[in-house]
Amino acid sequence: MASNASSPPVIGITTYLEQTRFGVWDVPAAVLQRGYLDGVVAAGGVPVLLPPVDGMNANVLSRVDGLLVAGGADIDPVHYGAARNPATGPARPDRDIAEHTLIEAALANGVPVLGVCRGMQLLNVVLGGTLHQHIPDTFGGTEHLPKPGTFGRVPVKTAPGSRLAAIVGSEVDVHCHHHQSIDLLAAGLVPVAWAGDGVVEAIELAGPDFVLAVQWHPEGDGMSAGNRPANAERERGHVMDHRLFQALVEASTR
Repeated sequence: MASNASSPPVIGITTYLEQTRFGVWDVPAAVLQRGYLDGVVAAGGVPVLLPPVDGMNANVLSRVDGLLVAGGADIDPVHYGAARNPATGPARPDRDIAEHTLIEAALANGVPVLGVCRGMQLLNVVLGGTLHQHIPDTFGGTEHLPKPGTFGRVPVKTAPGSRLAAIVGSEVDVHCHHHQSIDLLAAGLVPVAWAGDGVVEAIELAGPDFVLAVQWHPEGDGMSAGNRPANAERERGHVMDHRLFQALVEASTR
């Protein structure tokens, strides 16, 4: 059951199904970068993993107070009526279908939503928007994804008066790992942050409900300070930004 007024809010977080090795096993498993869990816990919430399996339907939203749609694979362009660009990654219909259902249910029931990277793109697609399938084709440059496994550090400006600006300020350096971005913005969504090249880096749903999504990765690289390398490999990762997790948990508490 979802929490009551005296208990911490339960935050459902979408996950991936991947072939995973642990101990003596090498099997399909529901996995998630640890930073998402740490971010929710540090903000005072209780994280619950939502795997993309049969039965992940609207009823799930009656058991959680907030929804965090995590980053991951490219969305199948069939969902926004586009031909596949050669740069678009393999389709993941399990995630596309399950997360589409969860987002629709959250919006219908006023459940607070935070989207991260893929989560932002899927929110736009669910509401009728489209995507640029490969940023270098449209904007040029590779700042948003220097190479696989390496975050790009991108300066972002936020919209004055927006929910996002109240959380992170007017300007913020963020860590990106995406090669796709918003093209046609869905009705009801408002762009609230931009990179210098014009790429939309955050969106909000107009109205009082907490529905916010960012292209960047606030969850960090999952490494503790003691295990963080001091050499050039340090540039591969980044430190968690707690502010968006705190905002989601606060909205879910209300």
